[in-house]
This record gives sequence, C-alpha cells and structure tokens, in this order.
Amino acid sequence: MSEPSPTSKRRGRLLRIGAALVVLLAVAGYLAVQYLTGGTGGPGCKVVSADDDGVGYEFTPEQAVNAATIAAVGTGRGMPERAVTIALATALQESGLRNIEHGDRDSLGLFQQRPSQGWGTPKQIMEPTYAAGVFYEHLAKVPGYTRLPLTVAAQRVQRSGFPQAYAKHEPDATLLAAALTGRAAATLTCQGRPSATRASGPDAVRAALVRDFGREVLQEAGAEVGGSGNSSTRPTPTSSPSPGGASGTDDRTVTLPVRDTGTGAVGGGRGAVQRGWQLAHWAVANASALHIERVSYAGREWTAGVTDGRWRTTDAKNADGTAGQGSEAVRITTAR
Repeated sequence: MSEPSPTSKRRGRLLRIGAALVVLLAVAGYLAVQYLTGGTGGPGCKVVSADDDGVGYEFTPEQAVNAATIAAVGTGRGMPERAVTIALATALQESGLRNIEHGDRDSLGLFQQRPSQGWGTPKQIMEPTYAAGVFYEHLAKVPGYTRLPLTVAAQRVQRSGFPQAYAKHEPDATLLAAALTGRAAATLTCQGRPSATRASGPDAVRAALVRDFGREVLQEAGAEVGGSGNSSTRPTPTSSPSPGGASGTDDRTVTLPVRDTGTGAVGGGRGAVQRGWQLAHWAVANASALHIERVSYAGREWTAGVTDGRWRTTDAKNADGTAGQGSEAVRITTAR
C-alpha cells in the first residue's frame, strides 16, 4: 500500500484541527449561554445537610425559584415542614420542579394538574403560587397526612398512575424543605449568575416577596409600599454596614426585620431566627432571577459569583450595637 502524500497528511491535520475548533467554540458558546441565562440548563444551586454529613442535592436556578415558591406558599398557609417536603417531592416527580406547559393529556405546571379534573384554569395552574396553594388545599384534607408515608400522602392528592415514584425524591425534598422553611441555617447556596430575562432591583424583590409570601411579609416589616396608585406595604431601604466596614447600601437594599409571629404568614410559629433563614434562603434561590448580589442575616453573608458560594461569617452587629448574631433583619442587596 502506498504512503499518503504530504498534501493528504496536511489536509488530514487541518480537518482534525478544524473539528477541534468547532468543538471548542460549541463548548464556549454553551458556557456563555449558561452564564447569561443564569445557568438554567445545569446545576447552579446546592442544598446540603445541616448535619455536615456530606449529603447534598444540586439543582438549577429555575428549580430553585420554584422550590422556594412552593415552600413559601406552604408556610404562609401555616403548613408544617412535612407538608412542604411532600409538595416538593411531588413537584420533583411530576415536573422536575419546572413550570412546564405540557404533560399527560391536559396536565400542566409544577404539579401536572389537570384543568379537566377541576384543578383550575390553564392560566391559574401555570401560576406557581396558585398551583402550590391548591396542592396544599387538597393535602390538608388528607386525614393524618403528616404520619403517612410520603408516597401515600402524595398519591391521595395526585391520583398518579405511578404512586411509588414519589419515594425516590424524598431525600432531596427533605433537604430542600429543611432549608427553605428556615430550619436548617445557611445550607442553601446558588452561584447567582444573572438571568437575562428577569426583572431586577428592589421593586422586583418586593413584588416577588408579595407573590410568594403575601403582603403580610412586608406589613410585618413595618414600612410602606406604593403601587399602582394604591396604598400597600414596602420596607423602606435602610443603610447597613458592609462586611468591609464601608457604609453601604441605599436604594439597592430591601431590609426585612424578622420576629416570631407565633402563627400565620411565613413564620407559622417557627420563631424569628428560622423565619429569617427562610427569607434569606428564598432570596438566594431567587438570586439569578432577580439579580440579587448579596444576602445577609444572623452574622452570615452570601455573595453572588463567589466560587464556593458558601455563607461566610461577617462582623455584623445587633441593633443595639453589640457584637452578636445580627439576626434582627434580613438584608437583600440587588445588583447595580
């Protein structure tokens, strides 16, 4: 067999180099899109066990927003953490925590609810807060649901053809529920890469808080909010020290004082510190969607874009100026 000519060898090398460049460009393009869109196509968030046992679950910013909404709606209704776990496991199975516009027959949304079966109109079902609310409404009617196996409780609501499928999501749902109800402090982080398609700024944060928790979450902050010419509530932005000691934030920061409300919206008798961690984790989960740059609470701070995404200890002080936990308020700072 004759040897390939120098021209053929050169052509072969050029083809291989060209193919390698195409692959590199494709990878670079994919990474650029992931950065600009907040990484909705791959994991950008993580929740870990409070027991420091190495157990964790990674998920996307899109899933984080939906999970935070489901938890907020549940606690806003005074539902226990077990109810939130059941709801999250159900949504993980039914939609992968994505608000999808298709499914089996006329199934829609996070929980794949069917308009033809009385779950609501298509428009209502595609609204995550409505979908979560109607799920909890049905779950609350299941006698002793907190004592039932998760698969049984979920099936009583969903009437799925594959009831055992919910079981595989229980560990991840349990981690998410612990973080998003605020019981497990500083356990949820996201990279916080900004989404190119969502609103930003303090007004967007306030609107999203009202969407998920109801107006009570802002009314309890003791401030006023204007909107559409009607009287409503808004936490007035306040200055707060930054970790480096510089005077900080201004009209970019939403400050949410937290306190133990006993029962009712958000807290559900969970206590002020747990309430604060729910709000703080909610903000981190929404960081990409709302262009949130920094969240601080209880002497800890999360910052968007930090490689490891961990909550770091700060030199925050309590309201009376003493060194301590600094747990009197959650501060959510938006990007410029």
